[in-house]
Amino acid sequence: MDIRPPRPRKPVTPPVVPVTPIAPVDVSAPQPINTPIDTTLVPKKKMKKSKKIVLFSLLGLLLLGIAFCVAAYVWYNAQLSPVDAKNSELIKVTIEPDTSPKSIAIQLKEEGVIRNTDAFSLYTRLNNVQNSLKAGSYRLSPSESTPEIVKHLTSGTVDTFNITFFPGATLAENREVLLKAGYTQAEVDKGLSATYTSPLFSGKPASADLEGYIYGETYNFSTDATVEEILQRIFNHYLDIIAENQLMSKFESRKLSLYQAITLASIIQRESIKGDEPQIAQVFFSRLAINMELGSDVTYQYIADKTGVARDTNLDSPYNTRRYPGLPPGPIATPGLGSLKAVANPASGDYLYFLSGDDDVTYYGRTLSEHEANIVAHCKVKCSTL
Repeated sequence: MDIRPPRPRKPVTPPVVPVTPIAPVDVSAPQPINTPIDTTLVPKKKMKKSKKIVLFSLLGLLLLGIAFCVAAYVWYNAQLSPVDAKNSELIKVTIEPDTSPKSIAIQLKEEGVIRNTDAFSLYTRLNNVQNSLKAGSYRLSPSESTPEIVKHLTSGTVDTFNITFFPGATLAENREVLLKAGYTQAEVDKGLSATYTSPLFSGKPASADLEGYIYGETYNFSTDATVEEILQRIFNHYLDIIAENQLMSKFESRKLSLYQAITLASIIQRESIKGDEPQIAQVFFSRLAINMELGSDVTYQYIADKTGVARDTNLDSPYNTRRYPGLPPGPIATPGLGSLKAVANPASGDYLYFLSGDDDVTYYGRTLSEHEANIVAHCKVKCSTL
């Protein structure tokens, strides 16, 4: 056993740590507000919450941006769509030389053929055609989209349009066709009142209008065609139809002038159904032969509508073939080829009466009693509304 006393230990001197003197705080001086935050003092849960807020904010901005882009795309396409898809009326638009793209857009908007000038301008810029819009006269329609209209204006070809007149149409109805084709009231009136020289007007009184002469068909014209040019071409075509079918000599053999033949054919046109023109022509020729009134309801209806009076079977007018024998003073519509041929080559038979039944079948009678029986049996509705 070690009984020696323990050795004395050396005193331990603690290390000297330099102390930085604390500067006195001047509480009267403004303290900085952007003092960095010691993030080590922020709880982890608050850090995560802050990150989520930032993330959702960025996602919200992204969705908002996408929604804006989608809305802009939908708006743009809507503004490029037709102004009125159901309105096929043609509007004459004349673009003068050196017209700026912006001015063209404004003009088209004012004419009612595009929806929005900004969408039009954007479309032309995106397709790099803003400087390719050409001056000229165009027939544009509210039923056309902006891309279709731009195609018109950049095609570089003479713009044309179709115009359709129908067999059996009256002059008033044909006037509306011209107006819908983009011609003004003044242009239409001028064209319809002009003087035309053609063998087609043989026998036509100078005071008579152009009723019966606008032949029903579809025609194609350049955009700058005048109403007079349109009508002159129709008259030439009408005359060609008569010549090709050798109708003039056949009319003359029945002692009819061309004007009289067109007048009779116009009545047949308005009376006929489903190809019965030749037999109806036979009825009218049989009546003319015995100086019997034609008795056609469509003649008094025509003059009543034209003069704006009520339809009346007793209407006192030379157009009322219920009251006056012979042909009316002039055509009541434009006849088609079938009716013209029927005047040239009527069917055989000795019928003096006919009527269009409620079933749209034509019934004939030789005597008044047969005719009245047909009315009772087949014309309860139509014959009550004359």
